[in-house]
Amino acid sequence: METGGTNIVQLFLSAGWTAKAVLAILGVFSLASWAIILGKTWSFSRAENQSRRFVQNFRKSRKFADVLGVCDQHEASPLVGLFRAGYTELDQQVKAGRDVAPADTGRLFVKSLPAIERALERAAGVETARLTSRLAFLATTASATPFIGLFGTVWGILTSFRAIGMTGSTSIVAVAPGIAEALVNTAAGLVAAVPALIAYNYFNARVRAARSEMRDFALEFLNLAERHFT
Repeated sequence: METGGTNIVQLFLSAGWTAKAVLAILGVFSLASWAIILGKTWSFSRAENQSRRFVQNFRKSRKFADVLGVCDQHEASPLVGLFRAGYTELDQQVKAGRDVAPADTGRLFVKSLPAIERALERAAGVETARLTSRLAFLATTASATPFIGLFGTVWGILTSFRAIGMTGSTSIVAVAPGIAEALVNTAAGLVAAVPALIAYNYFNARVRAARSEMRDFALEFLNLAERHFT
């Protein structure tokens, strides 16, 4: 293992500036991708756990105002954003309806359920954008790094042909450095791209699950609003 590691380091140090630049770019992409992967894994897990607890509180609460009091404890959940948007619209309509409703009914009314639905849809869009932030970088890494590695591969092959032209020899000693650079750049491009591609597809699946959960919550919110305020 030590000899292999030493050979890799020596190979990098002996590579040309173009190969070093390609490897450095691929290294930056790879490190940034892994930082996003680890951060997104933590944030998705946190959001899902808090969403589960928030839904439990929402379903056992008897009033919307009671749910509003626990929102601060579940800030990572996208459902909190939906609830706050829906509750704000509902509260504004209820306050406006008090001025026109008969005083002896004791009931609160909303004027427009579609307006509440639109508020929930806007909030769902905001929360989806928050969940998908930085995922585009993973897609870029997955699509771009193989081509960056390919550029290094082509450059390594050109280096080999140049060595053949300068030495007039086709022996392995003449072409080995260029071929080695080409293979290392190819491997580095794949090492950066494959985890980013897998993570991108994985997180997209979790985003789809979160959007489905938001749709279900919005329908549940609208059902309760229709039942109690119309």
